[in-house]
Amino acid sequence: MPDLSTTQDVTGVKRNRRGHIGRRVALSVVALIVAAGATGWLGVHANTTTASSHGYHLSLTYPRVARAGLDIPWELRLTSPDGFDSDITIAISADYYDIFEFQGMHPEPSDETSDGKFVYLTFSPPKTGNVFTTALDTYVQPAAQIGRHATTTAEIDGHVVASVSYTTTVMP
Repeated sequence: MPDLSTTQDVTGVKRNRRGHIGRRVALSVVALIVAAGATGWLGVHANTTTASSHGYHLSLTYPRVARAGLDIPWELRLTSPDGFDSDITIAISADYYDIFEFQGMHPEPSDETSDGKFVYLTFSPPKTGNVFTTALDTYVQPAAQIGRHATTTAEIDGHVVASVSYTTTVMP
């Protein structure tokens, strides 16, 4: 009578060790990714960069790490000890602009132009005080897969009074 055992082709414990270790490693990697996501480590993280020159102080809060589809912080604050009596032009790297979907800017610029390298947003000076602020209401485009490096400058009467450079990394 032939051997009809259903266990004759089952590999022994020693031959299956690689598969066992491989599954443990794979499950550990998945557990680390889930833990990182659950703690918010893969979410949006803001950073602030500053620059001062010609008596002006520029502070920009931007997304250092962002994820597609999530709102991001982007707020610019320009301070002048003497206040503002001329229009303020904010120049932002044009290719940085491409990774965002815009809901609006507060306040809205009075003029917007581009030369392909920068987007220039011109604002009327604040009526009182020595602080100008503007913020983007925006989120990262769902199709954005990589981040971008950007330069943002503040110009008064055609002269750059402060400039900052920064990078936003987009996580999958």
